[in-house]
Amino acid sequence: MATPTPQPQEPDASPQPPSGEPDLSLRSFAQALPDLPTEPLRSVDYAWLRMDEPANLMIINGVLVFDAPADAERVRGVLRDRLLSIDRFRQRVVRPQQGMWPCWQAAPDFDLDHHLVEATLPEPGDDAALSGFIGERMGEQLNPRRPPWVFYLIHNYQGGSALFGRLHHCLGDGIALMLVLLSMTDLEAEGEPASPHAEGANPFRLLFTKVREDLEAVRAATERLMPEGMKLLLKPAQALREAGKLLTGVAATDALGRLLLRSRDPGTRFKGPLGIPKTAAWSDSLPLSDVRAMGQSLGGSVNDVLSSAAAGALRRYLLQHGEPPSDLAFRAAVPVNLRPLGEMAQLGNRFGLVFLSLPVGIRDPVERIAELRRRMYALKRSAEPMVTYGILQAMGRSPMLVQKAVVRLIAAKTTAVLTSVPGPQEPLYLGGRHIRDVFFWVPQAGRVGLGLSICSYAGQVRFGVTTDAGLIPDPQRIIEGFHEELDEMRHRAS
Repeated sequence: MATPTPQPQEPDASPQPPSGEPDLSLRSFAQALPDLPTEPLRSVDYAWLRMDEPANLMIINGVLVFDAPADAERVRGVLRDRLLSIDRFRQRVVRPQQGMWPCWQAAPDFDLDHHLVEATLPEPGDDAALSGFIGERMGEQLNPRRPPWVFYLIHNYQGGSALFGRLHHCLGDGIALMLVLLSMTDLEAEGEPASPHAEGANPFRLLFTKVREDLEAVRAATERLMPEGMKLLLKPAQALREAGKLLTGVAATDALGRLLLRSRDPGTRFKGPLGIPKTAAWSDSLPLSDVRAMGQSLGGSVNDVLSSAAAGALRRYLLQHGEPPSDLAFRAAVPVNLRPLGEMAQLGNRFGLVFLSLPVGIRDPVERIAELRRRMYALKRSAEPMVTYGILQAMGRSPMLVQKAVVRLIAAKTTAVLTSVPGPQEPLYLGGRHIRDVFFWVPQAGRVGLGLSICSYAGQVRFGVTTDAGLIPDPQRIIEGFHEELDEMRHRAS
């Protein structure tokens, strides 16, 4: 991480508040113009907005890697024609009068130049340079007087370019924002028809049009392009519809009781006070077919194999730092989508959480896969996602002191956030450039300092880690442990 990195600043960025103080500017803002229409912020989105702290920003960070240098004007055109066609990305959050509910309102002075920033990595333009650049940006707040998102077009990365996006959680959850990003892409290098309804157009574009009478066509095209992702989109919402009210009520009461009565997570070097500096790392790309073959041999799914490798990597990291993980287990918050596909255009947050106990203390990878599979199966059949979604909604309507208390309660029982997103299995293009790789990092609410993310794209899969630099200054060691775990699983499978 010693490679020097450029430090472009977003124009007129708001000043950092004093260390340890919440960023009140994100919730008070400048006075809104009374003649502009407003849309009330949903309570759950307000909860995510209020979770912002200088040392723990609720911003989703993701990267698209191009295999050739990108043309800035073509990227600008994509943002203008596709991203800005979604009203939300021209809006900021305002409070029209003191004491009134915050609203979305069109930014009166919107300028795309404030949201697309160019930067060039120093030589040799490698992973270390990009990691340093991203880590520095992760600690920076977005300008609260503008729509809460920004993209960096980064040149000189491995002979090509990268598009690094930072989007605040109040805009939407990870699934919704991933689909927004995918709606900006093309299925062919030469581009697509202007109309999203034309034959050969990217089906994701139709999710965010104002008229979606052809949802079945969108679903069929999406299932072809992203079959595993479609399961992620459809199964939880379908389960909610099928659950009877009485069963749901009883299950929810039981899940809430378990959530409140759970013990605190054990203390490890992954937990502790957070600072502003962050670090980010990612694995080499792995052939998805190889991971799937390992899972078939060892008795688990792709997600079971990768989650087990992540838990094993954390185990190795603790051993390297003199913390024997014998019998150790701690929880990772795992997002679960609750939004029907037809409501994707509404954006916002529509997901719950389950709290998966990672069996870090289990040395044997095959035994660890089996135990992880058992624990996740039990969670998938619980009402925990509905309960946590209800808690998030209530937090947004509660006084700030109450929200902070709930966040602290949940954070005490959680060490990490773990998310897995199966992306498109066909190559995509943006601005005429082939997207070679996709990877991202999730924010960690409640002063949680460790984020673990798994993302597949075009037959490859990546594992990403984001950490608080004061807790884990060397996340690349976790990535190394992840590869070592997979090597051992590959040996066992063969």
